[in-house]
Amino acid sequence: MVKAPLIVFLYSVRVTVNSARLSQTLVSCGIFQYTLATDAFQLGYTEDGHCKGEVELSLPPPQRLVWDIPSEVQAQVCSSLAVAQTLADDVDCHVFPFNDFGKGRIKKCRISPDAFIQISLQLAYYRDRGGFCLTYEASMTRLFREGRTETVRSCSNESCAFIKALEGGEREEECGHLFRRASEKHQNLYRLAMTGAGIDRHLFCLYVVSKYLGVESPFLKEGSPGSEDAPGRVSLQADRQGAGPCSIGVADDVHDPVGEALFGKRTA
Repeated sequence: MVKAPLIVFLYSVRVTVNSARLSQTLVSCGIFQYTLATDAFQLGYTEDGHCKGEVELSLPPPQRLVWDIPSEVQAQVCSSLAVAQTLADDVDCHVFPFNDFGKGRIKKCRISPDAFIQISLQLAYYRDRGGFCLTYEASMTRLFREGRTETVRSCSNESCAFIKALEGGEREEECGHLFRRASEKHQNLYRLAMTGAGIDRHLFCLYVVSKYLGVESPFLKEGSPGSEDAPGRVSLQADRQGAGPCSIGVADDVHDPVGEALFGKRTA
């Protein structure tokens, strides 16, 4: 499904662009930059603040479009609006500025800003809920033709170990060591996702093919969208917050239920 970028004009004469894809954001920002540059450096303004040039009076005035919507469609629109309004009313959003430090200081510590934020989110969730949950982070796959996204499972064994040590009052040196391990693990998972070595999209493809061929797979069925057991192991969709234990997709030094289900248990 193609998601169109959302352009928001604020009362403060500011404009924001919200896009689901990085490519859409780049295109939208490029158009805005071209428009602003043309407006400021080529067209210009008069001393009283009006645009330079003559007013073109031959242009037709705008006309309001009146849509003929059947009663069935109108009923469906009203029903969808009620559902959307209920979801919107159930969301609380509070935005506050954080000026203590930024990504510059994080980079000076040789830590990925993305890993820092993701581990911080895990810590905040643990302090709020007292546990861990499967977490979805989107990674770009623009290295491939028509590449879109892959899933990064930011709730890893390493991040859980760091958070438990921090909340358990371990020594600062030990917490720092575990934090660096967790950030390096997150970076590695992100690299794997970017280079096509993630698992979520592959598993989803196997799930779709199994449905097309009529092949029953208990493992894929357990992780399928809508399955009640999905959050317990691996889910083929963006996971719900608070649903399920800590899990990791691929790792060399931990139990790997995905690999065992697809290829069998290791012998060494």
